[in-house]
Amino acid sequence: MPLVIVTTTLPTEEAADLLATQLIEDGVAACAQVIGPIESTYRWEGAIERSEEYYCHCKAPEEKRDALMARMKELHPYEVPEIVAVRADAVDPEYLVWARKSTGPGPEPSHTESPPP
Repeated sequence: MPLVIVTTTLPTEEAADLLATQLIEDGVAACAQVIGPIESTYRWEGAIERSEEYYCHCKAPEEKRDALMARMKELHPYEVPEIVAVRADAVDPEYLVWARKSTGPGPEPSHTESPPP
């Protein structure tokens, strides 16, 4: 199974860092990166809004996708959070083994070193 990349935006760097840490601690994401600030433009309740946000970019084995998305939504501070999953079909095999090992039971690595996130 391939890897998924699940992304969301959050209102503050602190909120994004807390979400990233919790998803790793819960074992539903192998790696999470926080990027920002970014400027988001969107329509909310009929008006065009602009907000400074932080992007949280998580990677996990595809079999963890639903659990990752559900936990992300549960922890998210927004009423309607942006949670988008994209399937990555081309993934370095060693990285995929590491991601599976980092998120729970999975195939044993065929080497002794774990690649970094």
